[in-house]
Amino acid sequence: MPSTAVAPRGRALSATAAVCGVVAAVAGWAVAEVLAVFVGAASGPLFAVGSWVIDLTPGWLKDAVVGLFGTGDKIFLLVVLGVVVIALTCVAGILELVRRPFGMLLLGVIGVIALIAVMTRADATYWWLLPTVAGTLVGVYVLARLIDRLREWVDASAPSRVPVDRSAPARRSFLALGIGVGAVAIVAGVVARSINAGSVAVASARAMVRLPAPVKPAPAIPEGADLRLSGLTPYVTPNGDFYRIDTALQIPSIDPDTWKLTIGGMVDTPVTVTWAQLLSLPLEEHTITLACVSNDVGGDLVGNATWLGYPVRKLLARAKPHATADMVLSRSVDGFTAGTPLGVLTDLNTDALIAVGMNGSPLPLEHGFPVRMVVPGLYGYVSATKWLTELTVTRFDRAQGYWTDKGWSEKGPIKTASRIDRPREAASIRAGRYAVAGVAWDQHTGIRSVEVRVDNGGWQQARLAETVSVDTWRQWVWEWDAPAGHHTLQVRATNDDGYTQTSAVAPPAPNGATGWHTVSVDVR
Repeated sequence: MPSTAVAPRGRALSATAAVCGVVAAVAGWAVAEVLAVFVGAASGPLFAVGSWVIDLTPGWLKDAVVGLFGTGDKIFLLVVLGVVVIALTCVAGILELVRRPFGMLLLGVIGVIALIAVMTRADATYWWLLPTVAGTLVGVYVLARLIDRLREWVDASAPSRVPVDRSAPARRSFLALGIGVGAVAIVAGVVARSINAGSVAVASARAMVRLPAPVKPAPAIPEGADLRLSGLTPYVTPNGDFYRIDTALQIPSIDPDTWKLTIGGMVDTPVTVTWAQLLSLPLEEHTITLACVSNDVGGDLVGNATWLGYPVRKLLARAKPHATADMVLSRSVDGFTAGTPLGVLTDLNTDALIAVGMNGSPLPLEHGFPVRMVVPGLYGYVSATKWLTELTVTRFDRAQGYWTDKGWSEKGPIKTASRIDRPREAASIRAGRYAVAGVAWDQHTGIRSVEVRVDNGGWQQARLAETVSVDTWRQWVWEWDAPAGHHTLQVRATNDDGYTQTSAVAPPAPNGATGWHTVSVDVR
């Protein structure tokens, strides 16, 4: 009777070898993550490689990904990265079967790439070598052993004059090793990654935070600030809906009790502030709209929130910046930097904050907990540093922020912008009276008027909602007697200085998109 444990042949054999490559890679990853628990969470290779890829990606490609996927850009990156790694490890398994030792060499190359990514992270130390080196060695070893067992199974399944079925024990040996290593690696890796992420511990620490009442509360939001129309963005953006664009593939986990902010560089008196000291200061509350420079015309990478924090200018006053300084380089715990004009941060009329709260709660983890920067009037890439740890007073001719080094403009002032929220693009609405509505913003200058036109006709004045200050967006509405047919709507805003949005279309790079937001609708 033929054996039921005959080894795979042909394509099935190649597929089995490919699975061996994946199992070996998972084993190596698990070992690296377990060691990273003891060496340091950021020393794990998975997210280090992802962050490294983000750093190396050209600005135009990042803009394209953000444009296509918005705040889902990181999920897209992880999926692409995962597909590439799985494909490479499958190739490694097949190579090890047919051309040993090229499979092990390919895993070694992957390990070297991961090692480079880890060691180029902010604050990397020589100890950070250990997880990736050990993980790579384990992955190579597991691949060699799995392919050995697979070969033994294949050899045992070959026709033999000896009436002994050797294929069944060989099959059991191969499956026991593969399934056993794979199962242990997955469990250990997932547990270690969870520990490294530290999300549970930091979330618990955040839940324990009790923010003090502001000495200077934000002005009450006028009743007429929110028009409360279906489909219209609310005046205050809920924390869960606030856009997130940053370079952190893994949200940093920072214990507020160990957090501190250092202010140095071109100052007379370096300053260090702890979490407890920051909360003991007279905090202020301000409602401020933030916008991402990657936002396309009509895009949703903009949000409005009430922030609690301490004025940046007061901390800088303690440090006494030198007269020749003109920039403050803020640094995140993950290595991100932003160069902000010193004059903006020290302006008595600008409510730039070292923020600890958002809409009445401690900052969400993904929005910078425990501390971030909030600066009205500037795009986030030059001002809105999350997970803030350092402020270095310097000069624009001596230092550059993360995005400036990649070709974006140096100072990043907000451009006047407006958006149609209702109706949406390609919407179908009923003929008759319809409230066209949206938002417009020009933080720290303010919006004077908004106009709408239909099918390139004359501009019609929209009604502006109330607002708290010039640092927030304004809702607007225009009542349209919509006739049946296909129509095109456009919007433009004029700021308080009298500047009207240009019709010239420009992409986000290098200093913000321009043009009139346009939507097409069918009226039935």
